[in-house]
Parts: sequence; C-alpha cells; structure tokens
Amino acid sequence: MKWDLRRTARYYFLRLKRLQGSPYSLAMGLALGSSIAITPTLPLHTVMIVSSTLLLRVNTIAALLIATVISNPLTFIPQYWLAWRIGDFFFPDRLSWLRLKTVLTTLMDQGIIDSLHTLSKLSMDAMLVLLTGGMILAIPLGLLTYFVSYDFFYKLRQKRQQKHLLN
Repeated sequence: MKWDLRRTARYYFLRLKRLQGSPYSLAMGLALGSSIAITPTLPLHTVMIVSSTLLLRVNTIAALLIATVISNPLTFIPQYWLAWRIGDFFFPDRLSWLRLKTVLTTLMDQGIIDSLHTLSKLSMDAMLVLLTGGMILAIPLGLLTYFVSYDFFYKLRQKRQQKHLLN
C-alpha cells in the first residue's frame, strides 16, 4: 500500500474546511492545538487540548485535527530535537551529549539507589530544557496559526454567505 502525502494533506485540509463554527472559535482551536502539539508533552497532548479548548470555549475538533497533523510519529524526532536545541541554548550544558554520555557511564558503575538519584537529576534537567524549548516553539507557532487560520475561516465564511445570498 502506497502512502500519498498530497492525498493525506488534502484530506486534512477538507476536514478543516468543513468544520462549523465562528472564525474566532476555529482559529483559536487551531492555535491552541498547534501550540500544545509542538511541546514535548506527548502523553498529555489530548488531555491538555480537550481541557483548554473546553475551558476557553473554542473548537475542540479543530484543535485535535491540527494536533494530529503536527504531532505524529513522522514528526516526533524533529520536534524533540528542535525543542532540545532551543532549550539547550537557554540552559547550556544541562542536557548536552557529553553529559548524557557521562551519566550513562556513571550508571554502569553505580548501584540501584545511586542510579535512581543520578537519573532524577538528569530528568529534571531534561524536563527543564525540553519544556523551555517547546514553549519557545509553541508561542510563535500558535500566533502564526491563529492569524493565518482566522483569515482563512473569515474569508470562507464570507464566501459561504455570498453563495447563500445568490441562491
């Protein structure tokens, strides 16, 4: 079975185009979904998207659709790498390759309790670096998504209203 990227992109575009709601609700749902999907909080994406869209009363389906497009098995590695590089810029040497190698070497020589202590220090630094990088990615992506999609949905609504007036 051959995967056709153009066909898949068209499918998601048509799904977004057919969504019902105000341009604000749809655009804000897409902005929230894209912002959350780009962060390295993978197991919590759906919970965070549903709760934030319900809390803000914006389109949940739009948010989940865009999150599927942005955060999927094909994009995990580039997303996490980019979040790591950006986070490492703001917190240098907290999660460098040299530190990871040193920790792995140390773990081989330590007992269970010491290993857990070493891993807990590393995991806190990893969370700090990855979440910082993810949040820095999320803000401009969310803003860009909102403005582009608001314009798209506003024009689409105008076109539908004009078509309705002509009938």
